[in-house]
Amino acid sequence: MKTALIIHHVAFEDAGSFHIFLKELNFSIKEVNACNHNWAGLNPLDADVCIVLGGPIGAYEDHHFSFLLQEVHFLQQRLHADLPTLGICLGAQLMARALGASVYPAKTKELGWYPLKITQEGRHTPVRYFDERDCTMFHWHGDTFDLPYGAQLLASSDACQNQVYQWGKHALAFQCHPEVTASGLEGWYVGHAYEMQHEKYSPPLMRQQAGTYGTKLAQQARLFFAEWLNVCGL
Repeated sequence: MKTALIIHHVAFEDAGSFHIFLKELNFSIKEVNACNHNWAGLNPLDADVCIVLGGPIGAYEDHHFSFLLQEVHFLQQRLHADLPTLGICLGAQLMARALGASVYPAKTKELGWYPLKITQEGRHTPVRYFDERDCTMFHWHGDTFDLPYGAQLLASSDACQNQVYQWGKHALAFQCHPEVTASGLEGWYVGHAYEMQHEKYSPPLMRQQAGTYGTKLAQQARLFFAEWLNVCGL
């Protein structure tokens, strides 16, 4: 049986539509909480596919969250073995750090539904399913990163140059959130209630936008994920 490891940092930021698809494909799924997991007992080379999810902390905040060093070390081993690895938001930032790139606060926070612009390189990869002509992408981040050495930039947005990159044959990283569903985002509105109030974002408006864009994003995410797993030989 094929195996999937899902690493999360807060419970409500889950793997969304990707988790649903993995279940349909009969993957054996293991989920771990990065914050309190025994990293020494987790082999980075074991899982057929690994998804590293987001969270409301900085990938550089070791002084507050010491587990980040262990997570970065885990990703270094997995990435240099060229095993299928998908990073989302904080996960993408941790992958960038594991590959030697800098992660730091962005000039502006990107929160809400905005289109992606696929690069010429991206048009030859499964990321093409997220082109602005086909769907609108969900974003929620205040940090960004430099493109790791040897990585290919696959997509950008107006507010953030480095949105999606590929490293090696089997590693993909998304600063944005291709995994979200309209129903799943309900947990985000509660978990991030203080930030939404501080940034003057309205949960009813966010819910309305999710109703407008969420179904199409989930459809495109399914096409993307199926092709990416096929590219990875899974």
